[in-house]
Amino acid sequence: MERYDNLPEAAAARVKRPLRLTWAGLFVERLTRAFWPLATVLFLALAWALSGLAAIAPLLVTQVVAGLVVIAGIATLVLGFARYRAPTKIDAMARLDASLPGAPIAALADAQAVGATDLGSRAVWEAHLARMATKLDAAKGQAPRADLAPRDPYAIRLIALTALAVALLFGVRAAGPGLTAMIPGAGGDQVAQASWEGWVEPPSYTGKPTLYLGDQAPGTLQVPEGSRVTLRLYGKVDEIEITETWSEEPPTEPVPTRLFTIDTDGTLTIGDDEWQVSAIDDADPAIEVSGELSRTLAGEMRQGFRATDDYGVATGTAQVTIDMPSVDRTFGLAAEPEPREPILVDLPMPFRGDRSEVEELLVENFAQHPWAELPVSVTFTATDAAGQTGTSTPFDIVLPGRRFLNPIAQAVIEMRRDILWTTDNAAASARILRAISNRPEDFFPKAEQAEMLRASLGPLEEEDLNPSVRDEVAQALWDLAIELEEGALNDALERLRRAQERLQEAMRQGATPDELSELMDELREAMRDYMEQLAQNAQPPENQLDQPDQGDNTMETTQQDLQEMMDRIEELMREGRTEEAAQMLQMLQQMMENMQMTQQQGQGQQSPGQQAMRGLQETLRNQRDLSDETFQEQEGQQGQQGQQQGQQQGQQGQEGQNGDQMGQNQPGEGQPGQGQQGTQEGQSDLQGSLSQRQRQLERELERQRNNLPGAGTEEGEAARDALDRAGRAMDEAAEALERGDTSGALDRQADAMEEMREGMRNLEDAMRREAEQQQEGQQGGEQSANRGGPQGNERDPLGREAGERGALSSDSPLADGEDVYRRAEELMEELRRRSGETERPQVERDYIERLLDLF
Repeated sequence: MERYDNLPEAAAARVKRPLRLTWAGLFVERLTRAFWPLATVLFLALAWALSGLAAIAPLLVTQVVAGLVVIAGIATLVLGFARYRAPTKIDAMARLDASLPGAPIAALADAQAVGATDLGSRAVWEAHLARMATKLDAAKGQAPRADLAPRDPYAIRLIALTALAVALLFGVRAAGPGLTAMIPGAGGDQVAQASWEGWVEPPSYTGKPTLYLGDQAPGTLQVPEGSRVTLRLYGKVDEIEITETWSEEPPTEPVPTRLFTIDTDGTLTIGDDEWQVSAIDDADPAIEVSGELSRTLAGEMRQGFRATDDYGVATGTAQVTIDMPSVDRTFGLAAEPEPREPILVDLPMPFRGDRSEVEELLVENFAQHPWAELPVSVTFTATDAAGQTGTSTPFDIVLPGRRFLNPIAQAVIEMRRDILWTTDNAAASARILRAISNRPEDFFPKAEQAEMLRASLGPLEEEDLNPSVRDEVAQALWDLAIELEEGALNDALERLRRAQERLQEAMRQGATPDELSELMDELREAMRDYMEQLAQNAQPPENQLDQPDQGDNTMETTQQDLQEMMDRIEELMREGRTEEAAQMLQMLQQMMENMQMTQQQGQGQQSPGQQAMRGLQETLRNQRDLSDETFQEQEGQQGQQGQQQGQQQGQQGQEGQNGDQMGQNQPGEGQPGQGQQGTQEGQSDLQGSLSQRQRQLERELERQRNNLPGAGTEEGEAARDALDRAGRAMDEAAEALERGDTSGALDRQADAMEEMREGMRNLEDAMRREAEQQQEGQQGGEQSANRGGPQGNERDPLGREAGERGALSSDSPLADGEDVYRRAEELMEELRRRSGETERPQVERDYIERLLDLF
């Protein structure tokens, strides 16, 4: 390193400070590399002492550890001195010079070897030295490079440092006893100081945090009932007096650890600290029924409930028992029933979140249970994590069962119920079933169905019918009834229902978008299969073969409606509007059930109510078209007035906005009188045509009003009154058109359309009332409150109410397209935009405002 001896004093002065810092870094670097094993031993020893392990470990173990620490310390100290080499000034200068580009310090210390007497060579050398001197300004002190990772591949030094940090944070209170206990020969009883730690851990189901007693001020302490207390004593444990009121047999000798549970109010004393502990009672859960019971045609029941608990409801059950005093003990139910266990079902609970207040919906299907359609008593029970229970007030219902419309299916189900009630009914049920199977061609559409019934008669006619065979026969009879009720649709319908239920459950539980998309695809596939089987089973009556074929159109409309609804459900799920999607999915399910009912009841000619509704829809559509043309005529009048003003000013007239020119293309100069005369004649002819068409619509509405069904009913009379008001509005609109008052005509036409919609809504109510009365008669006086909706002839093939309460029908121009909802939103947005354009004529903006008010 003699190459740095000739460094000029000026250059040495410029690197003096960086050189000192670099030397200090080298010193720390070599010291760390040499003595890191010694530091590791010291860190481990301090961690042992400060953590309190030395205080609680046996004295012999503590002394052995202390001896090992001393031996390891001496060994690592000797090894460190053997490895250590003190850094020199030359070492620091070499480290600093290596950090600079071009090694300027060594260059400045060099001398010119050749050409020293040559002036040119001398000048080049001096220029080189000047450039090297400028690089000294970038000199900075170099940090130490311990590079311990290759020397300590197992990171023992980091483990020791972590142990020391943990001991400093959590074991400082035991530091005194630990350090003194490590001294060989020093009796722990002579120098160890007594200390303690304590924790109060509430039951996990409470969700409350653990309390550290050392941080709790003496006085009143409230903790949940069942909290577990842990006390740890260090040092001279006999010097710490502990008293508590919860242990039945407190220890007589001092122990380093005390455990007990707080189940009542009491007192805890540790040395000079005392707490009055109050145990917070764990209240019993409470549960009650919310809302009314609902049922579906398939026998599915839905009942809401609300459960509460101070720390959260763990589980819940619903128990269903037969209400024998309320059972009509006639026919097959007159015999003494066989004993059956109550029905127990688990109540749905949220998977995540707070359970202190739970509002859920129990959805179950008991259609195949022997108690279906019989009086039962239902009791809800809620249980918390501590095992405490709370029950609701029992409520009496008729256990929902599947509603069968096929008379033979009804008879089969009744016989099935009788044999499940008791096997003593087997013989009587067999006789009735055999009578049904006597003439299979009159009752069974397929020969296989009659064979299914005959196969069930053999076991029923045997003298000893054991329960297992009885259950097999009951299942066979159920399958036969389903086959009679649904025909070949059963498999596809079950898949469709299962897909709907899975999608509903996934939305309720907050499934991911990918999971919802997969379930939506499953629903689409099940829907497609069901529609195919429905189309195959649809056979028009013989008396309709000579009429226009509406089956294909109906099926096409049905598929389009269902497709649009499923598209809308998927769109709502993508937007995160799961509640709206669930509601629309429920509507879809109701539509499918109604479609099934319509398929079972057969297709016939349209009822008078349907014919009247369709005629009113057509009249409303014509009135809307006439109103649009009236508005266009008013636009033309406004454009003509602007032309006349332009002609008076000698300017060229402008064209009307809606393209109805009719004499408006006359130049501003020439013979304006002739152009105005031609325009006025054209407008007069058009207004006459509009008024005539308005009169025709008025006469057509009067004819429909006179032929309107539902006479004598409140809803029917309300429909007639609304249509009468609509007719008067049409008459006033026609008079306004005859006067040339298009603005007034538009107002009266809007009133006429609104009254027509009101009349259609009243007509629909009348049709619904008639359908409900028909169903009540068909069901033998059964209550219709639990029906899925009126199912009569006044419904379309989807079972929807005719007219949809005045909404647009599926053949309306607005309903065409792939997404009627999106188109409706776009139309409303366009109307709002146009209403805010001030450059449009006032009459047009007034018309748009009326449209917005109506829709």
